Amino acid sequence: MLSAKKQTAGVKRKWYLPITIHRRPAEKKYKSFLSMLLFLGPALLFYSVFLLIPAIGGGYYSMTDWNGLARTHDFVGINNYIQALRDDPDFIHSIGFTLKYAVVILVVQNIAALGLAVMIEERAKSKTFFRTVFFMPNMLSLIITAFMWSFIFTTVLPQLSEWAFLTFLDQSWTSDPKISFYSIAIASLWRGIGYMMIIYIAALQGVPKHLKEAAIIDGASPFQTLLYVTLPMIMHAVTICLFMTLNDAFRVFDLVYALTGGGPGRSTQVIALNIYEEAFSGNYRYGYASAKAMILFIIVLVITMIQVSIMKKREVES
Repeated sequence: MLSAKKQTAGVKRKWYLPITIHRRPAEKKYKSFLSMLLFLGPALLFYSVFLLIPAIGGGYYSMTDWNGLARTHDFVGINNYIQALRDDPDFIHSIGFTLKYAVVILVVQNIAALGLAVMIEERAKSKTFFRTVFFMPNMLSLIITAFMWSFIFTTVLPQLSEWAFLTFLDQSWTSDPKISFYSIAIASLWRGIGYMMIIYIAALQGVPKHLKEAAIIDGASPFQTLLYVTLPMIMHAVTICLFMTLNDAFRVFDLVYALTGGGPGRSTQVIALNIYEEAFSGNYRYGYASAKAMILFIIVLVITMIQVSIMKKREVES
């Protein structure tokens, strides 16, 4: 009987190489683009219909004299922009008041939110409780917040000043031009600090503990550790919070509308409220209001680009 080696000696072995099918780069790109379009298509559609197209339409109507109702309108070019910036003192005042409000909210809200985040993060047992308590005001709408603080300013604080002999609390918080700004700022800060605090807490949790421990061993104080170790590590969170604070501050409307109505007179009128009154509160100058809205958009765009570019450089340096 022949051995297996002798039987297979004269037989030629056939080697079968595995066949791999390589997809063309164009086909891969097409399928990846198609899958991306399927995921982003609905959101892109809603964004285009409700934001992009109205924004383009507002830019066009800002150069017309359309009243919002008529089927016809005349093209006036940049006359609406010139009138708003040169011949409208109420609009100029609203820009100044909004800038003042934005600066105060930007500084105070972020400093207070960061301070609360640092203090709460150091607490081991009651951390969850304090995070919930400080974040709860953000769950209320701005209209409810304004109504609640209007009741506090007009009813609670005057009675508290009598019972506790704190006479400085008995003020015309919403009817005095010198004090009404502080009432708006207090209500806005009460609602917004908690949200920014949550962002800072999330960033603080990503800071390595050994860096802070090394700084303490080297003799750094808690403030120096925060300034030179923790803050550079959370600069990305600072950029986000500053961006969101500026965006909300320039777009504030319902809080001022419900709390002071822009008064007394027009002393607390913000840009959004001025635009609203121009378009819908008896004037019906929709084209002129659209020009003011475009000016607000340009102001926010320029300030935001400057802020983000500066903060991004700080992030790279840190």
